[in-house]
Amino acid sequence: MPKSSEHKSAFAAYHPAVVFAYFLCVIVAAMLFMHPLALASSLLAALAYTTRLKSGRPPLSLVLTLALTCALLNPLFNHRGVSLLFRLPGGAAVTMEAILYGLAAAAMLAAVLYWFSLAGALLTSDKLIFLFGRAAPAFSLLFTMGLRSVPRFARQARRIAEAEQGLGRDFSHGPLRQRLRLLIKIISILITWALENSIETADSMKSRGYGLPGRSSFSLWRWRRRDTIAILLIVISGGWLMAAAACQTLAYGFFPRLTSLLPNAWGGSALIAYALLLLLPWGCEIAARRGHQRSFNHTAGHEVG
Repeated sequence: MPKSSEHKSAFAAYHPAVVFAYFLCVIVAAMLFMHPLALASSLLAALAYTTRLKSGRPPLSLVLTLALTCALLNPLFNHRGVSLLFRLPGGAAVTMEAILYGLAAAAMLAAVLYWFSLAGALLTSDKLIFLFGRAAPAFSLLFTMGLRSVPRFARQARRIAEAEQGLGRDFSHGPLRQRLRLLIKIISILITWALENSIETADSMKSRGYGLPGRSSFSLWRWRRRDTIAILLIVISGGWLMAAAACQTLAYGFFPRLTSLLPNAWGGSALIAYALLLLLPWGCEIAARRGHQRSFNHTAGHEVG
């Protein structure tokens, strides 16, 4: 079943190849560019789209913990830079450039985490099987079932622990030996449940003809004109960004001193292409709303006539 976030996003209704190409481009770009303007644009776009979907988001505390850890650890091991702020008790220098580089790395990490979370919310298992099922059916099936199994196992383990707690056996309290014995019991029940579930899944797949030669397939997705427009925008903007990364027109230097925040003409064009790429889902939302409005007006006009 599709996730609820799909029903809230017009972009999720596009062809799976378009959605996959989009997230591939934005994630690669988020990892390639360390320019502060590019990092800020990527992080803000990811946060805005995550807020729009209201699902599939990683916990904010986890993202902040990882980002702050990255930002704080970098000045402790990276002592380059000319703007000395203070020295640690051991004599190591802490520079402004090292702190800003750590903050930039933290922003990049947070943006990548949010983009991966959005990709997981919009690229469901059936879409991945549709994309890669024919090229690598065994791998795509194993990959999607693995992604699906992790949250299912977590939920089932939580149910088992709650059932044991209802019987008076709390995993979080008691002597260590008793807790270990209860943990082994929970794992044993979980493994038994997983084996039974795998047998049922295998029987269901066999009864539906999985793996038989000449087996037909059905797809809900058809390539449309809007998909052509979207993929052209992704290819053009993504290609321009890859060219900018290869030519380092959007490079930013932190050491030994900070370079100018304003890029040259080529770097500015790369930032514009990046902004257009990041705003593509919002453009799809606007196009979908206008299409619905035109359809509503057309239907209302016929009813009045």
